[in-house]
Amino acid sequence: MPESARLTLYSYWRSSASYRVRMALNLKGLDYDIRPVHLVKDGGQQHSAEYLKLNPQGLVPALVDGQTVITQSLAMLEYLEERCPAPALLPTDPVGRARVRAIAAAIACDIHPLNNLRVLKHLVDKLGVDEGAKLAWYRHWTETGLQSVETMLASDAGDFCHGNEPGIADCCLLPQVYNARRFNCDLSALPRVQRICSNLEGIEAVRRAAPEQQPDAE
Repeated sequence: MPESARLTLYSYWRSSASYRVRMALNLKGLDYDIRPVHLVKDGGQQHSAEYLKLNPQGLVPALVDGQTVITQSLAMLEYLEERCPAPALLPTDPVGRARVRAIAAAIACDIHPLNNLRVLKHLVDKLGVDEGAKLAWYRHWTETGLQSVETMLASDAGDFCHGNEPGIADCCLLPQVYNARRFNCDLSALPRVQRICSNLEGIEAVRRAAPEQQPDAE
């Protein structure tokens, strides 16, 4: 990607999908602007007519590169990898790339969709689920999902999800664990997950992607 190119990321500070993309952008050393989209204020700014022109799903993040708008965080991670190959966030071999994508998908496609804001809101507002049951739902799907990831990490994990350099799987793992901690999930049976997240949190580029470091943090 040319050094002069500057990306814009429409992001919410606590959105784990936005967090993934911030991590990737920072790990690749790319310049970008943050445009906050508050998921609660004004009935949810992601539902505004202006934002829906960017992302018809009404979800964050959205990544703008010139005239190109990309939605879906996994697509953004792949796009950044192709547009700016170094430093690489995917292994060079097909088996390794498939493994990393599988871990990322297990988190982004299987754990996260069951527990994001719109699902939790629907449970409460439309189905009448009380706070205790909502938290039990969240913890069940997060803990069982992360236990599967823990097992997946038994092979080929090093300092990070795949070997000794952070990659796309790590960009998905840490935000999910951040949310798990926030909701007091039991992570005691996940030593590999916890070790990898600790290693990630020691990287300055990753720390700058953390929710509390964002301009819209509350």
